[in-house]
Amino acid sequence: MARETITIECIEARKEGKSPSRYTTSRNKKLQTEKLEVKKYNPALKRHTLHKEIK
Repeated sequence: MARETITIECIEARKEGKSPSRYTTSRNKKLQTEKLEVKKYNPALKRHTLHKEIK
């Protein structure tokens, strides 16, 4: 299978010392070789923030 399940985590909440929100998603690792960056909603900060892929 070319698709893998990944976890993305909020980076802005970590800088502010609040709990980071995490989402799981999948990506095609043959077509997307770089790490995923997506804007998602963080309920702790009550706004949309940048989420990056973690291991």
